[in-house]
Amino acid sequence: MNAPEMLDRDLLRRFPLPHHPDDGDKEERGRILVIAGSRELAGAAYLAGIAGLRAGAGKLQIATAASIAVQLGIAIPEARVIGMEETEEGCLALSGIDALLGWAEGAQAIMIGCGLQHGPPLDALLDALLAAGLDRPLILDAAVLGSLAPRATALRAWPGGAIVLPHAREMARLLECAPEEVEADPLAAARTAAERFDVVALVKGQFSHVAHPDGRAFRFRGGGVGLATSGSGDTLAGIVGGLAARGADPLTAALWGVYLHGEAGRVLANEVGRIGFLARELLDQVPKLLES
Repeated sequence: MNAPEMLDRDLLRRFPLPHHPDDGDKEERGRILVIAGSRELAGAAYLAGIAGLRAGAGKLQIATAASIAVQLGIAIPEARVIGMEETEEGCLALSGIDALLGWAEGAQAIMIGCGLQHGPPLDALLDALLAAGLDRPLILDAAVLGSLAPRATALRAWPGGAIVLPHAREMARLLECAPEEVEADPLAAARTAAERFDVVALVKGQFSHVAHPDGRAFRFRGGGVGLATSGSGDTLAGIVGGLAARGADPLTAALWGVYLHGEAGRVLANEVGRIGFLARELLDQVPKLLES
């Protein structure tokens, strides 16, 4: 097995982002559908959605719990916010699945998981989405990662390519192993997930590892301890989704997303301090890093 390549700006020259003449209009830069948020975790949808726009997606749609839809629409006036019925526990209700699949068909990338609640309705939503077999990138994070282990066959059949973005504990649930096994060899875990699910797989941590099903692997030194903060993963998922909506293939979107997220952390570590900066402060750094 080949050693992982170091993920840095030089390597990214081999993975150029899609170029749109004169940067195109918002339709040409793609629409991202973010399926995220719940009564208790409205901020996850906010962070992921804004991150998608900061990464250059042309249009943002957020499908979220009806109880927080108006608030999100006011907080993110750039987004179309779709309020979905909820269960008493705060899960997205089954009644909204058909409409949601319609929105997914019109998007260029789909990101699902941030701030959602575990439970049978989420499993049913994931089953319906995977069964739809849409030819566009699917970015999976947070709550849905715990539902993927028994759905390996369905995920492998997804035609648009998929990306999973777990930290070590989430990866352990994905691979049905002990977290200590992932922590001992995160690269092996990423490679196992990439092969088993036919996805681009990330293991987040002090050193992050990205693996492709074809055996390629990459190692990123990380953006510093400050990135280990509430909401940081939501921003990463949104960045990756935004790049995918622009037309980046799953591996390119994942590599650039990890790099931009990490470099934003480095900038804030220098400007604010090693710890104590906020996940939402990462968002403003992304366009500048894309231009540098």
